[in-house]
Amino acid sequence: MRSERKRTKKRKWLKITFITLSVILLLVVGYLFMLYKSLTNTVANMHEPVRDGQISEKRDQEINFKNKDPFSILLLGVDQRAGDKGRSDTIIVMTVNPKKQSIEMVSIPRDTRTEIIGRGFEDKINHAYAFGGVEMSINTIENFLDIPIDYFVQVNMEGFKEIVDAVGGVTVDNDLEFSYDGHSFPKGKITLNGEEALAYSRMRKADPRGDFGRQIRQRQIIEGVIKEGASLETLVNYGTIFEALSDNVKTNLTFDQMVAVQANYRAAAKSINQHQVNGSGKRINGIYYYIVPEEEKLTIQNLLKDHLELK
Repeated sequence: MRSERKRTKKRKWLKITFITLSVILLLVVGYLFMLYKSLTNTVANMHEPVRDGQISEKRDQEINFKNKDPFSILLLGVDQRAGDKGRSDTIIVMTVNPKKQSIEMVSIPRDTRTEIIGRGFEDKINHAYAFGGVEMSINTIENFLDIPIDYFVQVNMEGFKEIVDAVGGVTVDNDLEFSYDGHSFPKGKITLNGEEALAYSRMRKADPRGDFGRQIRQRQIIEGVIKEGASLETLVNYGTIFEALSDNVKTNLTFDQMVAVQANYRAAAKSINQHQVNGSGKRINGIYYYIVPEEEKLTIQNLLKDHLELK
């Protein structure tokens, strides 16, 4: 009898354990399903095709992610305020080559004087966005660098504070003590909320490096968001994060393409090389421009063409 009671009690606990594990499994599966559904919906809202989905004229054929073809991506940080279409104050071109296990990252100063494709005259490169949005920016930067721009990611810097707050703030290593827009930023590692991060990334005039210094700070904020967004702690706040991304990020990458890049191009992140376009300031008709010599432009063009394995 005692042995039978023990077996009955054991079966009871096994049943309870099985039911408990089943409930936990269902909750996990349900959570992951909601996460996946929210992610796919967010990417769908972020998706913005350009050129009617056609590839660049500087490409002979489409990128094959399974073959790990090198590709380029344009990062645009747009300072878009109420009542203003905005300008692309941050312009970064990245070429990604998983076979060489490297990424080349070129920051283009916003005041760079170049031909605005579609307008027929020379102006500051960041004005291309104000004149014709993402598509004119892509066409102008393609002409400037003489390479195909395959994909783009546009971030609204005004709304970027929502993304920073959604991931719980970001930590950066500040190399210049300054104050801006009512906020003080001491040297060293500092943690910023959304409002502080926006002010930190906007300051330019008090930095002896000018726009170059601002570009460094903007890259720090973007890297901080990526780092925080990838941590497990932020998963519980995925709804807020996805909403912030949906409202402030646009890209022509599809969900499937993002998955393919994640699966096939991780090796490229082993080496990230950053480059600055060298030139000098000059006033033309009273307006300040950044003039890039032809030999410097050719050097950057050849670097990127080689990395993209273009003939």
